[in-house]
Amino acid sequence: MRMPSRVEDILMGDETLFKDITVFNPDFIPENYLHRELQMEALAISLRPALKGGKPVNTVVVGSPATGKTTAVHKIFEMVAQKSQKVATAYVNCQLYNTRFNIFAQIYQQLFGFLPAGTGVPFSRIYGEIMKKLTNEKKALVVALDDVNHLFYRKNANQILYDILRAHEVFPGVRTGVFCVISDIEFRFMLDKNVSSIFIPQEVIFDTYTWQEIRDILDDRVKAGFYPEVLSDELLDEIVDFTNSTGDLRVGIDLLRTSGNFAEADASRNIERKHLEKALQDFDSQSLKNTINNLTDDERGLLEVIVGQRDDNPTAGDIYNILNENKPLSYASFDRALKKLEFMRIIDTKFTGKGKRGNTRLIMLRFNHEDVEKYLD
Repeated sequence: MRMPSRVEDILMGDETLFKDITVFNPDFIPENYLHRELQMEALAISLRPALKGGKPVNTVVVGSPATGKTTAVHKIFEMVAQKSQKVATAYVNCQLYNTRFNIFAQIYQQLFGFLPAGTGVPFSRIYGEIMKKLTNEKKALVVALDDVNHLFYRKNANQILYDILRAHEVFPGVRTGVFCVISDIEFRFMLDKNVSSIFIPQEVIFDTYTWQEIRDILDDRVKAGFYPEVLSDELLDEIVDFTNSTGDLRVGIDLLRTSGNFAEADASRNIERKHLEKALQDFDSQSLKNTINNLTDDERGLLEVIVGQRDDNPTAGDIYNILNENKPLSYASFDRALKKLEFMRIIDTKFTGKGKRGNTRLIMLRFNHEDVEKYLD
């Protein structure tokens, strides 16, 4: 059966608005890394002792999602690889790899160039080969654990950090350090004493981008990814406004790519307002779905209770009492989950000045109840 001409035109058309579409990929590392000079200097200071034969400085890289943390780690590791043979680096995405074996298999792969056998190989052998390689080559090891909070959800973070940081006790002379990349401010308070006593990190804070910084970064992507005059300054400013309202730079990058795709499907020579509006509609539904899918069980349970209250803006105390009727939860855990939902921009909270010490909070859902229920189901 012959494809309809419209579908064929979309799939086979040679003309494109994109000079380099990879510029808009989630894992793209920009050559011009803007507005993070101070943070890059701080990471360099953490790595400097290892370049001189010492121990790297453990570091917590903390900031809201999409503030450049992962890009900064990749950039500094890339620079180290080009400048020195005295430091081995390994990057692990803990959303994808969050067991002890899988994490050290990733470290093994980045040191040896291939994965260890998936079955029949004990952890101790992989661990030993990693440390012996470091000893023989007299290299320090710095491991970046991105989204390290996922290790805490699985309750294996302390063991993995212990394995890395106390390797010198079994393999004398081994020098190891950790970059923990995280968006959860509770991280530092969740370590066992035998880990926290040796971790003692410096903190590198990635502040949320300002409106102008977002515009500079997106404008740089536009110039690198699109041909000239594909996107007007007016529409770029609207994308910047929306991105700034979400606090997530990835939103703006994705809107650029999606708007360009819709314009190409229309055989348009530039991105028009209708293409941006369609991209915004597509973003709203996918963003909420992905956010809800990444919540923990406690956070989902809390959100279900909030959504179930059809009355406008229940108080935190009301929600806590309802939640405890079905599943007892400490107030500290409840408060952490509530802050996480607010951090993920699913809800807003507002202090009313009422109650004990004026701490009563109203909870306001940022989305339609029906939309949230659909993705919870």
